[in-house]
Amino acid sequence: MSQLDRYSEKMVGVFHKKVGAAGRKIAGILSVADQNVSIEKRRNGILQALTVYLNEDPAQLVYDFESENPLETGAELEKILIGIYVIKHPDGDAAQAPEDIGIIIEGLAVLQELKDVASAYALLFGLVYGLNLSYPPDLRYTFEFIQEVIMELEPRQLSTKVQILKNKLLD
Repeated sequence: MSQLDRYSEKMVGVFHKKVGAAGRKIAGILSVADQNVSIEKRRNGILQALTVYLNEDPAQLVYDFESENPLETGAELEKILIGIYVIKHPDGDAAQAPEDIGIIIEGLAVLQELKDVASAYALLFGLVYGLNLSYPPDLRYTFEFIQEVIMELEPRQLSTKVQILKNKLLD
């Protein structure tokens, strides 16, 4: 988390410069993150904005559910190949903590009752990396950025997208 915090101000500055539909989506994500004083919410917003900045869909990684129907939620979780689930209270507001945050791999909840979404990102990355699983193809750049730039693991030649973002952060 300290590495993410180290880059967060620069990342926000770079993200705000993005234009077009992605820029508008990032602005919406970051405005919600800026309204919350919680560092966990801010980290979550930065990670979501990172995914959008890299032209990937954060909804392919973080799946939101309401706890109204546990059986229906369980059936939906079984369909997820890899990701983070967030189960919210049905009539809760954005400031209310979710009922559960966890990690799904091949339809099975491998970790539950996590502290926050940013921690779930780190733990999911650790599981994928430690178990030598392939990154989800739709989130390749997000995982590459987390591995190579944030975690500084196995330095190798970066993809063009990730290298450009890294250069902007180091300017």
